[in-house]
Amino acid sequence: MKTPAVTITRIACAKVRLPFDHGGPPPKFAGVPRTTLDSGWLRVELSSGHVGWGEAYAADLDALCAIVRNRVAPLALGRDPLDAGLMPSLERTLHNMGRSGPVLHALSGLDIALWDLRGKLAGLPLHRLIGGAQRKTVHAYASLLQYYGDCDAVARNVDRSLEAGFGEVKLHERTAEAVAAARNAAGGKTPLMVDTNCAWDPKDAAAEIDRMRASQPFWIEEPTWPPEDLGAMRALRQRTPIAIAAGENAASVLELEEMVRTGAVDWVQPCAIKCGGVSTLLRVAEACRHHPAVGFSPQMAFFGPGFLATLHVLAAQPHDVAIERLFCDLRVMPYRNAVPLENGAFRLPEAPGLGADPDEEMLSAMEGLDA
Repeated sequence: MKTPAVTITRIACAKVRLPFDHGGPPPKFAGVPRTTLDSGWLRVELSSGHVGWGEAYAADLDALCAIVRNRVAPLALGRDPLDAGLMPSLERTLHNMGRSGPVLHALSGLDIALWDLRGKLAGLPLHRLIGGAQRKTVHAYASLLQYYGDCDAVARNVDRSLEAGFGEVKLHERTAEAVAAARNAAGGKTPLMVDTNCAWDPKDAAAEIDRMRASQPFWIEEPTWPPEDLGAMRALRQRTPIAIAAGENAASVLELEEMVRTGAVDWVQPCAIKCGGVSTLLRVAEACRHHPAVGFSPQMAFFGPGFLATLHVLAAQPHDVAIERLFCDLRVMPYRNAVPLENGAFRLPEAPGLGADPDEEMLSAMEGLDA
């Protein structure tokens, strides 16, 4: 076997906790109030000296970094970063540790970092590797965190998001009253999406959506529990004229492709840092090209390398689709200068790979890199 010219020599995971204020009481994540947005940022170093960055969703940062350190890194060290078979081989080797959850999240971060490295080795931005940009800027929609039916808080923060330059708004609310408050604040022309985070039993969902129809939501996201019941979601789609969106909680690329193929949703929403990285986004986007009744709109509520990867993928799509931007004030804003938000849109970075590297001093000031 030919020895690769360049190999992976080190993989480390940074525990990134970004303090935030979303203009209301701390929202609950998994039932616990949280004041930080947490994700793992993977730093992958090559024998050539190139460094790539990825991002992984972190239900628990200690657990995620332990999986990267003890399971993923030993299998990837010494391997060729350009080998198309690398990620499938890791996924298969680790399959008996779980086909979803933290293992897949860790692999998602590695996949993003490898695409960053491919671009850097080729001297090309990611969008050039995947077909080229169809646009130089990608507009964003403001994704508001949950205010638990507090209509005043909803209206106030919709106003703030529009003043900040966003032209579309997404809520994380579950009541028709909160959605109506948002519509009154936004006016009649602003696209308004509603994410219920799997709030309703399938037998109740159609009636709940019907209560929101007067507010003209553009889509209802994650309407039913459990989210993997695609039959129930497809039946709901047939019962309501409001578009249905889902995919953030999909456990595999195959589930996402099935959502598209069977018409379970109007908009499919793979999350790069959860479902397999850039490689999965590209596969789902290709599925949507074969089934144009389903739109491609990746979920991305974080601020690291996964956001940059999603930005490149969206810029390369034939249809102009907004990128999700969590609307909150961060104590530290990653990539503020390299990829600024201007008039509700992001300009596509043109540097090789993802187009920007994180501030390693910022990461060290948190908890450093867990090698």
